[in-house]
Amino acid sequence: MFRSKLAEIVSHRWFQSTVIILILFNAILVGIETYDRVYADHKLFFYYADRVLLWLFTIEIFMRLLSSKPLSFLKSGWNWFDTIIVLAGHLFTGGHFITVLRILRVLRVLRTVSVIPSLRKLVDALIMTIPSLANIFVLMGLLFYIFSVIGTFSFSDISPEYFGNLQRSALTLFQVVTLESWASGVMRPVMADSPWAWFYFVSFVLLGTFIIFNLFIGVIVGNVEKANAEELEEGDHPASKRDVQALKEQLTELRRLLAEQKKSS
Repeated sequence: MFRSKLAEIVSHRWFQSTVIILILFNAILVGIETYDRVYADHKLFFYYADRVLLWLFTIEIFMRLLSSKPLSFLKSGWNWFDTIIVLAGHLFTGGHFITVLRILRVLRVLRTVSVIPSLRKLVDALIMTIPSLANIFVLMGLLFYIFSVIGTFSFSDISPEYFGNLQRSALTLFQVVTLESWASGVMRPVMADSPWAWFYFVSFVLLGTFIIFNLFIGVIVGNVEKANAEELEEGDHPASKRDVQALKEQLTELRRLLAEQKKSS
């Protein structure tokens, strides 16, 4: 009875909204703390506000734990994430850990993801893409390595600051693949001494940016759609089972009434 009542409170819309408001308030406090003058003038307020927020989050975790079975609570990775952040806030409270404590306050903002179902679904979909992205990472690594070697052999004398060795070439290609000042900052100075360099850069941009990145986007979009489909199936399945069970109970009751009517007649 107590667990079911507590579960009703925890799953209520107002409870979820209150938790989100507390997380956002915590985020605002952390942002204000970055202004040293404001923090120095109100250091005591920030300390007690953080303590109050930390204990409110602790109470929320305990309420969620008590409202469900311990094993079902521990099965969720998001529950582990929330619990670790709150426990770490209690552990690193001393003066020697002030930097760690401030970082943990920022990490509490990530709890917004675990509270809002749509964000949680998006992160779950991104995690699902990790195995699928392994082959894309290998392909991209091969592409970077081949073009880095070619760039080092071809342009190390022309532009040693960009292509002086393998690691410099790889870093330059990373700048190129982000499309950040690659034409005016990298390609055109090299082309001044090597006119054919445009083919090297354009081919890498086409392969690295338009093909590889589109593969990334395609895999992520596919997994988001898959996560949406699984959520719909999970949402429909329990409802259909309840409908079938209710229908069976009604048929059983109808048979019982018919049997009683036959006996009375």
